[in-house]
Amino acid sequence: METAVAKLSRIAPEIAAHDLRESLTYYEQNLGFRVVSEMPEQKYAIVERDSIAIHLFEDSSRAHSPAGIHIFTDDLEELYAEFVSRGAKITQQILRKPWGNRDFRVADPFGNELKFTEPVAED
Repeated sequence: METAVAKLSRIAPEIAAHDLRESLTYYEQNLGFRVVSEMPEQKYAIVERDSIAIHLFEDSSRAHSPAGIHIFTDDLEELYAEFVSRGAKITQQILRKPWGNRDFRVADPFGNELKFTEPVAED
């Protein structure tokens, strides 16, 4: 008899920012996210774009290492062009990886890296 397996439906990574206000401005202006929740007393906020949510918390001690997050899209070229026009800090141009995906990378003001990935069909 098979045991039912619980289904996962969404992920919302939580990442540190040295200055929450600066981070929120960057995510809104340079990456096109919008602030959907902010708890100033806890220095915590949630930004979303489409079905992607990122939770940001202020850590002025810089005790956390930068995080890396993969975000998948079917519109890699368009997203890249948008981020360039918004002045996002591109840390890697669009590249095809040995495992087949193409991606580019963007850094936020505190060294967290967002990796935007597009799966590529096999030739």
